Amino acid sequence: MAEQLEPEIVNQMPVTLPPWSGLRRFTDARIALGRAGIGLPTDAHLEFQLAHARARDAVYSNMDVAALTESMIALDLTVLRAQSAAMNRREYLMRPDKGRRLNDESRLTMDRQPGTGYDLVFVVADGLSATAINQNIAPFLTVLLPDLNSAGWRIGPTVMVEQGRVAIGDEIAHLLNAEIVVVMIGERPGLSSPDSLGCYLTYCPNPGITTDADRNCLSNIRPRGMSYTDAAARLLYLLTESRRRSLSGVSLKDETGLLPDRTSQALECADNRNRRD
Repeated sequence: MAEQLEPEIVNQMPVTLPPWSGLRRFTDARIALGRAGIGLPTDAHLEFQLAHARARDAVYSNMDVAALTESMIALDLTVLRAQSAAMNRREYLMRPDKGRRLNDESRLTMDRQPGTGYDLVFVVADGLSATAINQNIAPFLTVLLPDLNSAGWRIGPTVMVEQGRVAIGDEIAHLLNAEIVVVMIGERPGLSSPDSLGCYLTYCPNPGITTDADRNCLSNIRPRGMSYTDAAARLLYLLTESRRRSLSGVSLKDETGLLPDRTSQALECADNRNRRD
């Protein structure tokens, strides 16, 4: 039987750090944590448990529908509420297919909308992290919408979907007769990013036929990831090119890095607007 160390001996055990521990300041990844004897230092172990708990909480978190609706109305957006075919969180996690389609009541709500023929509709879905939606949607749209409005985009109602997955945007865009749909969804939480927002753009989606290869994705939108300003500039570029070239997905690349003048201007405009606000 292995010898058990006394608690006071364990508490006094020194932490040995690797020579590359200075690299930790460049990343949230768990690198160069060091060791105490043959195990992790206590602080690192406790931080891991806390991050794991935050990730689990994000999966089971709920959208703050009232606050989100208020913030979107303040941005002059019309808001519709919808529910996927998944009745609750357990069913959503166990049956991914039900999260990809609307329930009957929500389908009727979309079908009865008087105005159609939009250039673009936004779908806001909780996905696997409603925490990401609650924290990031309002500030991201605040940066994005002025450029879309200036460019003359006809934006339809913003549809807020509970228990929704990415593909549910295909059905919504089809029912609203929208040319392009952007699904803003809470991404699967990581141990360093329980609040990561993803944006999925699809041109002329067709329910049941459109595949993931037909979408463009911007991932990790949050203050400690892709900034709102950077994400807005990239999404504006993809939207503009998608409409101009009538496509999305693998045939449409984010080439903002190859167009420094155009991207810099978009970023500069957004930064100036933020300073004014």
